[in-house]
Amino acid sequence: MADAPLLEVEGIETCYGLSQVLFGMSLTVRSGEMVALMGRNGMGKTTTIRSIMGLTPARAGTIRFGGQDVRKLPAFRIAQLGIGLVPEGRQIFPNLTVRENLVAASGNRLGSPDPWTIEKIHALFPRLAERGNNMGGTLSGGEQQMLAVGRALMTNPRLLILDEATEGLAPLIRDEIWNCLSLLKARGQSVLVIDKNVGNLTEIADRHYIIERGRAVWSGTSGQLIAEPDLQHRYLGI
Repeated sequence: MADAPLLEVEGIETCYGLSQVLFGMSLTVRSGEMVALMGRNGMGKTTTIRSIMGLTPARAGTIRFGGQDVRKLPAFRIAQLGIGLVPEGRQIFPNLTVRENLVAASGNRLGSPDPWTIEKIHALFPRLAERGNNMGGTLSGGEQQMLAVGRALMTNPRLLILDEATEGLAPLIRDEIWNCLSLLKARGQSVLVIDKNVGNLTEIADRHYIIERGRAVWSGTSGQLIAEPDLQHRYLGI
């Protein structure tokens, strides 16, 4: 791994109108690392992601990606620098086919020597190959999540962010998403993931941040998190 973090978030503060949600949130993701952002609902996880992506700009603090300060950049420029987002709620294009969803934002702007292609996405999620001509809006929730992951990968991102990776999915589909993340980790893909399944996260993630009321209150490895069940109960409701 490189010494400098791929993503570095330092002390960001973010508001929705007069309502402040983040109060000095900080985290880092290094190249090739999988990091989990955990916490109860309403603590600021999604707002952290939206701030990183420029969708809800932070009013203070620093966000660096690849060594570049991106806090004041528009969202499309941040995405072009190499961040692929799988948003909460999937937000696929319902009136485009599965294939059209995949190619709509595809590209290899950063010149990856082994870029993602439709064929590779089909190998990762065979159901998407079977549904290639179906409209996005006709897919099941699990299939839409596969499509959202595939669409983000087709941008060939340096960092993949997943907000609620397996929320609301059937157990078999959840297993497919976790298997996908394991394969991505083996491939060396940098990942920042939000999910409520602590068991799966501790199996796959390198490090974890727990967010409480808009700030990171704990960070550490999977082994450290497993060793502190009281911490899980206090902040994650387990």
